[in-house]
Formats: sequence, C-alpha cells, structure tokens
Amino acid sequence: MINLKDIRHIYFIGIGGIGMSALARYFLSLGIRVSGYDKTPSPLTLELEASGMDIHYTDDPGKASKDADAVVFTPAIPAGHSELNFYRDNGYPVMKRSDVLQIISEHAFNICVAGTHGKTTISTMVAHILRDTGYGCNAFLGGISSNYHTNFWSHERNLCVIEADEYDRSFLKLSPDIAIISAMDPDHLDIYGTASEMEDAYLKFVRKIRLGGLLISRQGLKRELELVADKHDRYSLDPDGATVFVKDLRIQEGSYTFDVQWRSEELNNVQLNLGGIHNVENMVAAIAVAMHLGIDRDLIRKAVASFRGVKRRFEYIVRSGGLVYVDDYAHHPEELRSLIKSVKIMYPEKQCIVIFQPHLFSRTKDLANGFAEVLDLADEVLLLPIYPARELPVPGVSSHLISERMKNQKVSLVEKDEVLEWVKLQATQMKEKAVLITAGAGDIDRLVEPIKNILST
Repeated sequence: MINLKDIRHIYFIGIGGIGMSALARYFLSLGIRVSGYDKTPSPLTLELEASGMDIHYTDDPGKASKDADAVVFTPAIPAGHSELNFYRDNGYPVMKRSDVLQIISEHAFNICVAGTHGKTTISTMVAHILRDTGYGCNAFLGGISSNYHTNFWSHERNLCVIEADEYDRSFLKLSPDIAIISAMDPDHLDIYGTASEMEDAYLKFVRKIRLGGLLISRQGLKRELELVADKHDRYSLDPDGATVFVKDLRIQEGSYTFDVQWRSEELNNVQLNLGGIHNVENMVAAIAVAMHLGIDRDLIRKAVASFRGVKRRFEYIVRSGGLVYVDDYAHHPEELRSLIKSVKIMYPEKQCIVIFQPHLFSRTKDLANGFAEVLDLADEVLLLPIYPARELPVPGVSSHLISERMKNQKVSLVEKDEVLEWVKLQATQMKEKAVLITAGAGDIDRLVEPIKNILST
C-alpha cells in the first residue's frame, strides 16, 4: 500500500461524497494537490473548488489527471466507470476510501463511531466536545458540522474521530481505541445478505478494538452479550442495565436539560439546545467519551450547550412563530421512527407532515414493511420516487411498495417537481398547525431552500 508521505497529487473519483470530501480536505490541509471527479456539481463540490481543488463533472479519461500519485474511489462508483478503469489499466495506485482511512489511523489514537444510524451525529458531537474544550482532535465526519461548516478539521494531537461506515465492511479496516456502536438494525443487505451476517460484522468490529480499549454501546442492542471488550460502557436514556444514562430530563422551549450518570460519577445540569429526544441519548455517548478522557466537567457542559448539530440531522430550517420546518437525512425506518416520534413529542398540538424520498431500490425492497409502519406515525405523507444512487432499477420495486403497505389514507405518491407546488397550496395551513419534515439521503436536499423560501414569504 502506498506511503502517504510520497503523495504530491491525489485524485478522488466521487470527490463530492461526504466521506470522500473529508479525506480530500485532509490532504489539502497537508499542502498536497487535490483534484477529482463527481457526477454533478453540488454546494459541497463548489466549496471544494473554492478551496483550491480542480474538479470536473464528466466521466472522461481525457480529463483525468495523469500525474496523480494516488487515486481514491468510493464504493458508490459503478464498476464500469471509465476514469476508474483508466487508472486501473494504467497501473496507478488505486485505493478505496476505507484504505486511506486505514493508513491515516494506523498510528493514531482513534475514536471510531459505528452504527446503522446515529453515527454521524455522535461522531460530530464527540469531535465538537474535543475541539471546543481545547482537548483537540482530527475529525473525519459523515456530515457537515453546523458549528464549523465542515466535515473535517485537524489538530496537532494525534487523535482521530472517525465515522466508522459499515457499508462495504469498511469499518473493519479501522483500529479503534474507543469504539461506539449506536445501532445494529438491518441495513445494506445488498452487501451482507442477511441481518445476521451484518451483526457478525459488528462483532468483528468490536474485536478490532486495541488492547485496553473501551467499547461504548447503546443499551439493548441485539446480541449485546456477544459485544465483549476490555472495558465496556452501555449508554441509554434509562438506567436499566446501563452504566451511562440520563437523570432528571427536562424539556424547555425546544431544549433539554438533564444530568448524566457516568459509572459512579455525575455530570449535572447539562443543556442540549438541539431537537430530538434521540439526540439526548446520542449526547450521552459523546459525554461518556469526554468523561473517560478526563476532560474538565465545566468545559464539557459548555461544549454541549454550544453544540448546534449537524446539517440535515434534525435541522431546523424554519422555526418562527407557529411555523416549524425540519430537514433530516433519515433513510432507514428506525431513523424515521426517532425523527417522527421526536417531532410529535416536542409539538404534540401540531400535525406531522413528512415528505420522504426512499434511498436505494434494495433498501426499499428489503425494508418496505418497516418504512410503511413508521411512516404511519405521521399525519400525512408524500412519497417521492426512489433515489437510485449506485443502483439500477429493480423490476417491481418503487415507492408504491411502501404506500400499499401503509394504513394511513393520507399518503400520496408525488414526483419531485410537484413538491413545491404542493407546498405553495398548503403553506397557509402548515404555518398555522403543522410541522413539515423533509427526509431522505438522496437529492431531496435540493428542495430544502426552495421550500424554505415558500414558507418564509
């Protein structure tokens, strides 16, 4: 495998991906020339270009950099991609994103956050606490921190906070000193085949923890008795079976105040100014890391209070008077469940309207029943067509697979270009008595700003 010290120019195929862009920013911070390809321009690729990276948007080997010392690609790139095959056929060092993270983390102290949902928020919480308290870390995140408007930052302390991605078994290349597991719900069955096989991968991830390291797992995980480490904390909102948990939770004007019991110690009067009861639980995991590292308690409280969240994770787009609009990356049934339940707890007097874009044909096929059950929690649902990402269409698999299983009669199948007109027609009513949610991991985020503009007029 290539020595990173030998790289003067690195090329990324799929540079606009959230994980890929963090690596691209890492290399740029080292003074290395960075260039790459992505399918379409996005706000993120435009930021990368503005920082000095050369990016193009046509799969054309003629535009691919010929003097690259290393080429990095994401597994989302199709096997027939012309540029990827050009580099392979011509002997360039070609690596997956996970290979690069493996090299970076081999000689660092690593805090690796895994889980089928929650990992982006928790990793950003951990990294924020370490940065805000002055402890310091290098952060490789799967989302954009609202505090710092980036998914990467560096520090002289040789400690990495890494979002450990289970897709393509990437997280098995990491060597955690502290590992967090937030969830092991079935997902990526196109990779794993069965839920049991995916769970086995998590057990292997736990066995990657270095000698003397710490596992922090969410209380109640399936097969948790098989999650064995030298040191093990279980976190939860509730005390039953947990070593880290919430006490005396209060909700005040959209914020949460609570105490955290960490082993035999307490951290009192923590304030989280972020929506979603699941985010309280996420923050408990992050606080457990900070307490384990011995960070000053007053600094931890201050950091938690200043945390503003992650873009597209229970992100308030509009919160003015009676108008509430939340955008979220939720693309798994359990993520949607947490999102919808949190909204209904915080705004019990309002209708909950969800505009959801399913992500991947395979996930929709495998989890259609789960999506239908969870979306039935909403008062009204608009279903967009499936966002295919890396996949080709699957016969018989569409958003109708979800809607036909739903009991809620107020469900509509809509095209993406019909959404804004629907919002215009419903805007007055929504301003008075509804919370609007847009959710999904595809390109539904392109609708957020136009919807915001309609609701804000």
